[in-house]
Parts: sequence; structure tokens; C-alpha cells
Amino acid sequence: MNKSTVKEIKERFDNDVERFSNLNTGQIATMDAQISLELLTEASKRINPNAQNLLDIGCGAGNYSLKILTKIPNLNCTLVDLSQPMLDRARERVSAKTKKTVKTIQGDIRKVSLKENSFDIILAGAVLHHLRDDIDWETTFKKLYDLLKPQGCLMISDLIIQEIDAVNSYIWECYGQYLEEIGGESYRKKVLEYVEKEDSPRSMTYQLDLMRKVGFRKVEILHKKFCFGAFGAIK
Repeated sequence: MNKSTVKEIKERFDNDVERFSNLNTGQIATMDAQISLELLTEASKRINPNAQNLLDIGCGAGNYSLKILTKIPNLNCTLVDLSQPMLDRARERVSAKTKKTVKTIQGDIRKVSLKENSFDIILAGAVLHHLRDDIDWETTFKKLYDLLKPQGCLMISDLIIQEIDAVNSYIWECYGQYLEEIGGESYRKKVLEYVEKEDSPRSMTYQLDLMRKVGFRKVEILHKKFCFGAFGAIK
């Protein structure tokens, strides 16, 4: 199956702003979304309590930025997303919670121009699973590393797969059962079909190894439940 293009992904999110503006209902298909959000932002605060500059990639409607602003008030926030309607909503919500600058950039994080060594914290919530081949993954992780200041942290919450095929099959069976419990068979089919079409996740171990390869000096696992994980690294 040919995976979704960047244009197709953008169009889907352009039409889903309202859903992703509500953490409780917008991310119901993401197991433990609120737990991961809390862990990532609290870890970021404890690593960089005096942080000044935040980069939120694939920011959607701004949930991750809003959460970290409850912990580190008045960050300068740079928000990047493919979808302009998402960015418009994120700017509105985030600007109401910080007295510092809020900059929005419409585009693909792989292509947008940002200054290196500029950010104390980079948050990547449910975005990196859209990367495709090994080169794509490595060049993107290297770019994120370069954008961070020394001691800065990259925190990721995302869809993941498992390294062992038999275990991966089992984990996705469990996820399918979860989806069916909350939305019935048709919901399960819908979610798994768009994952197959749109996403190309990698394992947590693959990403932790890649972080070390591009230069991160420490990596950390914060949470894992079935095919979702929260983890990060320090430059």
C-alpha cells in the first residue's frame, strides 16, 4: 500500500481541528495520552526548569504547549504544523497562556528553516510516526538535535511498533481489542486502516538508538503501553 502523502496528511488535519482541540475526546484512540502528556512536560521542566524557548513540532491545536506552560510559565513558543487551521487554533490558545512570543510556522519540520542551538525543549507529540525510511528518520533526528541548545531535551510521545514480530502482532491485537471496546468493530477497522495508510512508526528501541547515534548523550523511557510510548533524550 502506498502511504499517505504530506498533502493528504495536511488535508486530514485541516478538517479535524475541533477534535484535536480537546485532549479528553480528541485523542481517545491514543492510549494513556494524558499520562504521556503529563510525564513529558514534567520531565522537561525538571531537566530544564529555567527554559526560555520551546519548539512544538506537529503541534496540532497546541495541547502540548499548553500543558508545559502550566509548568514553565511564559516560554517563547515556536509552533510548527502542516495544517494552517491547526496553527491558527494553537496560536489563539497558546497566546492566551504566555506573555512571551508565539511564532507559528506552517510546514514540514524536515523542511522548515530554524536556527540551530536555539531551543531548550522540543516536544514531538504524535508526529514522528509520519517519517518514512531510515534516512528520513536519521536526518530528522539529527536536525532536532542541532536545533537544541546544549543540555536541551527532546521529548517524544508517539505510536510505536515492537522489534519482535510475534510480540508486535500480539500488541496490535490488544490495541485492536481496545479500539473495539471504546468504539465497536467499525471504529477499530477505521483506526487501523488509517494507521496502515498514513503511518510508518518505528520501535522505541530503534528511536533511542538513533538518538544516541546522532549525538544525544542521555536517553530516557518515561512510559509505554502497548503500541504507544513516551521517551526522550538530552543533548
